[in-house]
Parts: sequence; structure tokens; C-alpha cells
Amino acid sequence: MRKYHELQLFPSLQDALAAIFGGGVTVARSRRISGGDINEAYGLTLTDGTTVFMKANTKKNAPFFAAEAAGLAAIARTGAIGTPQVLGCGVEGDKAFLLLSFIGGGKQVSDYWEIFAHQLAAMHRADTAEFTPGGAYGFCRDNFIGARPQANTAHSSWTAFFRDCRLEPQFRSAECCFDRGDRKKIGRLLDRLGDFLVEPKQPSLLHGDLWAGNFLTGNDGRAWLIDPAVYVGHAEADIAMTELFGGFSRTFYDTYKETGLLQPGYGRRRDLYNLYHLLNHLNMFGGSYLSSVKRTIGEYV
Repeated sequence: MRKYHELQLFPSLQDALAAIFGGGVTVARSRRISGGDINEAYGLTLTDGTTVFMKANTKKNAPFFAAEAAGLAAIARTGAIGTPQVLGCGVEGDKAFLLLSFIGGGKQVSDYWEIFAHQLAAMHRADTAEFTPGGAYGFCRDNFIGARPQANTAHSSWTAFFRDCRLEPQFRSAECCFDRGDRKKIGRLLDRLGDFLVEPKQPSLLHGDLWAGNFLTGNDGRAWLIDPAVYVGHAEADIAMTELFGGFSRTFYDTYKETGLLQPGYGRRRDLYNLYHLLNHLNMFGGSYLSSVKRTIGEYV
């Protein structure tokens, strides 16, 4: 029996459509959708009237789609919040593709942010045992954060996981950006990580890359999560990421705080969680993020 995070790989788009929708269904119309900076995106209208969403990239990037499919499937598994249904993926010629249900742009319900906060909290409270075989934190497979690999090796400690699988790999990749004094500070920060982070009351499934560009409003008027970089960790790390690039509605934060998932001292830990994302941006986009990285390190050592 195929596990929830394993997806059949189709040898062509038409084979995928035939298996999913029936043998006579083909693409009637295709339109390019803007917004992504890594993949091509399309809305496909099929001959039976169904509209599906397709991502495409080069064949060598097929692992991105397999990882995304596993992440979306994990979010859906919690039953807590909307996320696109994974239909299938495959490789045709020199292109890889991922097919998802099409989420239309609905009008936000009046209590949009309150519902978003409660649904995200419900996802954060969901049981995670099946997602992390061999430990409490991590994920059943490695995946990607943006265009870069993200290790999810299982750990029994959140602090150890965040050090070994989040900060250390990013610091290694950015080593040439730091001088001797910086490296001493980095070493002290990693050695003292347990002085700053706390173990959560329970492990939580995280979206992993939760900024304003990675959710949209569905036909039901509620928030739907897209483009995940999922893993099991501390719920605070997801909330910290929402605050990194502009933030969400104040109502969202006020409502989420009422759930009790943010432990005392979260505000002191927030920038440390976001150091991971700043380092990732430094490694993807270059030196414009270096001053923010150094400033954040300086907050802790």
C-alpha cells in the first residue's frame, strides 16, 4: 500500500490526466499564471470542464515536486486547514510537472484572520507521530526551503534539531561571508542555543515557509496553505516566519496568542528562528542579507 507521502510518477501529462480524470480527458486550454519565481505555473482547463493547477520545471527539479507533494499531503492529513489536493506528478521530455487542485480567489469571510489563526493552531496541535519516524522532530523525508535543500533528520530534541538541521547547514554554506570574529560568535551561538530555545509542550507540524506569499484565499473565503517546506518542530517557528516580511493582521496574532501555543519568552526567540530564513536568503540571493544576519547573531552573543 502506498504511504500518504508517496506519489505515483506518470510518464506524461496525458497519462496523468487519463489516470486521474478518465481516458478521454485532455487539455482544452492552458494559461500561464504569474507569481512564482522558481517554477512555471499554469491553469489547465480540461475537456470535461475541470480546471487544475500545474507547476512545471526542468526534469532535474522533479525532486522539488515530490517534496512539495509530500508536504501538502501531510498538511491535508491533519484535516485542520485548507491546502490544494495533490493529483499527480511526472516527467515528460525535459520537463517535470506537478498537478494540484485549482484554488480560486474567493472573497475573504468577515472573520478571516480569526479563522486562519484557529485553523493554523489546530494544525499545530495535530498528532505528528507518523511524520517523524525515529524521533519527535524532523520529517519523513528531506525537502527544500525555497530553492535550497532542507535536511529533516529525526531528532528527539527540538533544540538539537534546530542546531543540526537548520542553523549549522546554512552557516556552513555561508562560511565565506564571515570573518574570524564572526565565526567565533557563530560558534558561541550554536554552543549556547539551549540557553535561548525551549522545548515545546508538544511537537507541531509546521508549514515551514509561512509568509504572505504562501497562503491564498479559497472559494470558501478562508486561508489555504500553499508552497510548504514542512517539518515537525516548535509552532513558534511558523509564527516567527509570518513576522519576518511585513507580518499578518494584528487580529491573527491576537487570536493565535489565545491558543496558548506561544510559550513565555517567544518574543526573545523570534529573531533566532528567523535567522534560519535570513541565512537561507543570504545563501540564495547574496550579500544584501548579510547585515541582517550579523545583527541577529549580535542579539544573542
